[in-house]
Amino acid sequence: MKQKKIPLRKCTGCNEMKEKRELVRIVKAPDLTDENGETLQKGEISVDITGKKPGRGAYVCRRAACLAAAKKARRLEKAFSCKIPDEIYVRLEQELVQSE
Repeated sequence: MKQKKIPLRKCTGCNEMKEKRELVRIVKAPDLTDENGETLQKGEISVDITGKKPGRGAYVCRRAACLAAAKKARRLEKAFSCKIPDEIYVRLEQELVQSE
C-alpha cells in the first residue's frame, strides 16, 4: 500500500521545513477589483486556523521564539508585500498560548 504524502511548509520564523498541520497559517485574502481592474478593497490579513481560506498564505511555528523572529525580521510583511497590523501579531500570540 502506498504511503500518503505529508505536505511540508517552511516556517517564516526559523526557516525549517515542518508538517503543515504543525504550523499556523496566516492568509492575505485576494483584493477586490471592479470590471476595469481597479482595486476596490485591499485583501484582509487574518489567522487561518482551518487552513482552507482562499488567498496567499505564510506559515509560522507554534513556538513564541519563531513568531518573535518573524516579527523582528518582518518576514510576514515581505511574504505579503504589505504592512501587517499589530492585532494579527496579538492574535498569533493568543493562538500560541492556547495550543500549549
